[in-house]
Amino acid sequence: MSDQTHLLVLDDEKNYLLVLEALLTDAGYKVTALSDPETGLAFLEESEVDVIVTDMKMPKLTGAEVLAHVKKNYPQIPVLIMTAFGSIESAVEVMRTGAFDYITKPFANDELLLAVQNAAELSRAHRKYRLLTENLEERYGLKQIIGKSRAIRDTLTMVDRAAPSKSTVLITGESGTGKELVARAIHFSSPRKDGPFISVNCMALNPGVLESELFGHEKGSFTGAVAMKRGRFELAHGGTLFLDEIGELSHDMQVKLLRVLQERKIERVGGGQEIEVDIRIVTATNKDLQEEVQKGTFREDLYYRLNVVHIQLPPLRERREDIPLLASHFAEKVVREQGVERRAFSTEAMDYLTGYEWPGNIRQLENVVERCMVLASHEMITVEDLPQEIRDEETQLKSAVDLLPAKLDLGDTLEKIEAALIRRALVRSDFVQVKAAEMLNVSKSLLQYKLKKYQITGH
Repeated sequence: MSDQTHLLVLDDEKNYLLVLEALLTDAGYKVTALSDPETGLAFLEESEVDVIVTDMKMPKLTGAEVLAHVKKNYPQIPVLIMTAFGSIESAVEVMRTGAFDYITKPFANDELLLAVQNAAELSRAHRKYRLLTENLEERYGLKQIIGKSRAIRDTLTMVDRAAPSKSTVLITGESGTGKELVARAIHFSSPRKDGPFISVNCMALNPGVLESELFGHEKGSFTGAVAMKRGRFELAHGGTLFLDEIGELSHDMQVKLLRVLQERKIERVGGGQEIEVDIRIVTATNKDLQEEVQKGTFREDLYYRLNVVHIQLPPLRERREDIPLLASHFAEKVVREQGVERRAFSTEAMDYLTGYEWPGNIRQLENVVERCMVLASHEMITVEDLPQEIRDEETQLKSAVDLLPAKLDLGDTLEKIEAALIRRALVRSDFVQVKAAEMLNVSKSLLQYKLKKYQITGH
């Protein structure tokens, strides 16, 4: 038996306590044996305990009272109750109130060891589950949304406020801005974090296949349906269903989704039985759904059902001060996952990264960082290691112009370009306004006027 399993044994009869301590220690357990149950409960506050073995009748606290305290404060710890032979009523009662098992005194050694072994296995399963949950929260929780800019702080605030609720959430933003990452952060910061997170890309499947994927189907409902299949709505029961590219849903699928949101019930394809589902819906799109509603391609009633909480993700070019943090995060990820040598970006190379317009947003930045980490032949990543499109100033200017809406008039367009240049100068000067003004060849007072005009803030 693993010596990592720590048993707390409570019994006011010292002879029994000595026997139990010797027996369980010989079996390979780490044993703490105490005759005072109150001291035992205090010990729990200071130590990691995997299994508790306690007598039922003790002068200060009964085994039932110990069980009640443990179930309230340490519900993951299995409790074994030792009770006198023939006290069936008390044994039944403690099992009803949550004891893992009970053992009658005098006990057979094999019987006791088997019960402790089963409790220890359950405790190990609880520990593995907690570690898995912690890893998932670490991997997909709020800590994975990297940045210090005002825009990203506002996003984190929205996620933090929205997560505890049951409301549907609509996440909008350009491709590559991290919409699924935010959806996962909402789930793993919510009371549903122990439930499943199911993701569906509505654009990746044609309407017929998508319906079967979402709702499931009964055996024989169509050619190829050789067995019953549960859909994503059912699989997400008790958790969160994330529907990406929601703007690509066909009209018929919009009607079906609206019904699920209204009634919280589904029917499998080819089936007639209604199935209740307890799910939270989070959706995402890079489209302007209000514009789609006006064009008649997206149902207005569905839009309002989905848009209870709206989180708009900023493009990377509007949060340039976050680029060094993101680049460092992605570099560490490559080191950790691929085992490559740790490298840093030179100041000049980082200037190019922060000045680039990033049409592919965070996803493009991650790919560029990975490429540089893998292909660079020296400790410092220089400008020469960057992709050509980032080094090429003409390409950068074309990228910036291409990102502007086609309907802007010349005055608006020039103002947007001016604002972008000011933001880039601020980032490159580490937000020192005097330096930024020098870079732009303007006075500090003019720069401050422009900052106020375009509502540009620092960090």
